[in-house]
Amino acid sequence: MIQRHLATILNQSLAEQAAVVLLGPRQAGKTTLAMQLAEGRPSLYLDLESEADSAMLTEPVLFLRQHLDRLVILDEVHRAPGLFPALRGLIDQARREGRGSGRFLLLGSASLDLLRQSGESLAGRVAYHELTPFMAVETSSPMDEHWLRGGFPPSLLAADNAQSLRWRRNFIRSYLERDLPQFGPRIPAESLRRLWTMLAHQQGGLLNTASLSRSLGLHVRTVGAYLDLLCDLLLVRRLPPWHANVGKRLVKSPKFFVRDSGLVHALLGLENLEALLSHPVAGPSWEAFVVEQLLALVEPEAQAFHYRTSGGAEVDLYITWPDGESWQIEIKRSLSPRPSRGFHSARQDLQPTRALIIHPGDQSFPLGNEIEALSLGAVLADLKQRSHS
Repeated sequence: MIQRHLATILNQSLAEQAAVVLLGPRQAGKTTLAMQLAEGRPSLYLDLESEADSAMLTEPVLFLRQHLDRLVILDEVHRAPGLFPALRGLIDQARREGRGSGRFLLLGSASLDLLRQSGESLAGRVAYHELTPFMAVETSSPMDEHWLRGGFPPSLLAADNAQSLRWRRNFIRSYLERDLPQFGPRIPAESLRRLWTMLAHQQGGLLNTASLSRSLGLHVRTVGAYLDLLCDLLLVRRLPPWHANVGKRLVKSPKFFVRDSGLVHALLGLENLEALLSHPVAGPSWEAFVVEQLLALVEPEAQAFHYRTSGGAEVDLYITWPDGESWQIEIKRSLSPRPSRGFHSARQDLQPTRALIIHPGDQSFPLGNEIEALSLGAVLADLKQRSHS
């Protein structure tokens, strides 16, 4: 069984907090991880997509009061927003009785709704964590295979590339036909697919909602609402621009990524590595894959941005930590990476603690002028050690 990086962090949160919220897209492994955490302690699991389990919570206080001696795991909890006030009362009761930690583990796949609902009722009583699909540091899969298939467990662990692609296509279809219509505006599934595919084609580009709207023949507010929904469902990331007074005209548009590389390749019909490497999306897809691998290890402690000026200075990823440390990162799909002129210009503007070029090879080496060329594996190992220190 694959050990999830988040397991230790969640155990610590359960020891300190009455309730823990675990966010993540569908099929990322939230339920599996929750059941692993439940091993060795009294627990109760309820899936709120199940009519039978939901019926047990018709009178939530009466039912859950009988299980205050257990860790209660509530899956897809955003489907029962009225439950949060009841949880608040039960948590406060447990605290008065000296049993204030490890009461509830709440799983959800729609982040903003769940954060709002739980935040209003459980302020000061809850910790939040996000579970991504498998990270490279969690598996022994070859890096290129992980990049091709993405990190969703059924896709990455499939018997072959064809089976993996079938799973991802079914996953996309399920979201288009079932999940997205539940949360967002009523748009035909084919229009939603076209928009999602356009996002994949423009992977890592600057977000231009008006251009997408014209291409699809949809109102700009409708497209904006759908993009918000994809971010809410943890399927798309908006990477905000760095905002600081550096005396330059900054590009203020966010960049966007379809967060799982395997979904990008499924939307574009790329079944194997050869097809991927010959496609124009290869470079942007690799960049987005690296960004997701890094941010899975540094968020929420650190903040991440991109940086671009009208004069040509550009940084793929700029990470800042609360202690003042900052990393300027350029991502290149090349075994002999060299910093661009825009990278040097941005470094003069930002004055980062470290300047890195991340590449897909196995070797790490200096590039002069205190710029480091590092393999992705080396950077991930560094960040993993940092997260446990």
